Amino acid sequence: MAFSLVRGLLEAPEIGRKLDLHVADPQHTQLDRFAKLAVEVHTDNNTAITQTDVVVLAVKPQVAGQVVAGLDLTPQQLLVSIAAGINLVSLQQWTRMDQPIVRCMPNTPALLNAGISALFANSSCSQEQRHHAQSILDSAGVTLWVDNENQLDAVTAVSGSGPAYFFLLMEAMVEAGVGLGLSNEVATKLTLETARGAALMALDSNDGPATLRHNVTSPGGTTEAAVRVLTDKKMSETIGYALFAAATRSAQLAEEFGHLSGDRN
Repeated sequence: MAFSLVRGLLEAPEIGRKLDLHVADPQHTQLDRFAKLAVEVHTDNNTAITQTDVVVLAVKPQVAGQVVAGLDLTPQQLLVSIAAGINLVSLQQWTRMDQPIVRCMPNTPALLNAGISALFANSSCSQEQRHHAQSILDSAGVTLWVDNENQLDAVTAVSGSGPAYFFLLMEAMVEAGVGLGLSNEVATKLTLETARGAALMALDSNDGPATLRHNVTSPGGTTEAAVRVLTDKKMSETIGYALFAAATRSAQLAEEFGHLSGDRN
C-alpha cells in the first residue's frame, strides 16, 4: 500500500514535483523498489521523518505499537495511519494526546490507483493537515471522510475487505460456468468482463443497485430464475453476517494490538 501511495503521489502532476519523499523499511528488498522511484530511502525511521510535515504509518497492526512508540515525532507533524484496526486512543498514547492524527482505511485496488479510502481526523488536526492527508490518499483513488472513528470498522467491512467478496463471487461464477460446459478461459473472461461492466454501469447511473438489478431482471426470464435461487438461499442475509464479522474483527484488532503493546512507559 505504501508503494502505491508513493507512486501515485509522484504521478500526480499538481503535487508530485513539490514533494520531498522519504521511505523507511527494515527490508532492503522493499527499499530497492522505492529507490527505483527516485525517492530517498532509509533503514532508520527517525532519519526518514526528520523535518517532514507528514508521516505515513503503513505497517501491520501487530507491529504498529513498537514502530510508533519509537518515532521522534514533533507536535507539529501529522501522523497518517493506514494500519488496520489501530485506533486513536492507541496512536495518541504512543505519541502524545495532542498529536495531529488522521486514520485512513484504504483498500487493495489502490494498487491500481482505483481504491477508495475513508478518513477520520482527531481534533488536533488543522484544516491544512486534513487537506494534506486527503491529498495523499487521493493519489490512490477516491476519498471520503466519516463522521466518527467507530465508522472505520464498518468501512473496513464494506470496502477494506470488500474486494475479497467480489473475488469469491467471481471464483464461484467461473466454477459454475465450467460446470455448465465452458472452458476455464472462456468462463473467466465472461465473469471478469461482466463484473467490470456491471461496476461501470453502477458508477455511471443515478439509480441504486436495487433499481439496476430490477431493470435487468425480466419477469419469467433467465435472470429472474437465478436471482430467485440467490434470494431463497438468503444471499443478502449471509452477506450481512459476513460484513458484521469483518467489522467485529476490526474492532478486536484494536484490543489485541492496541495501546498496551506500544506504551512508552
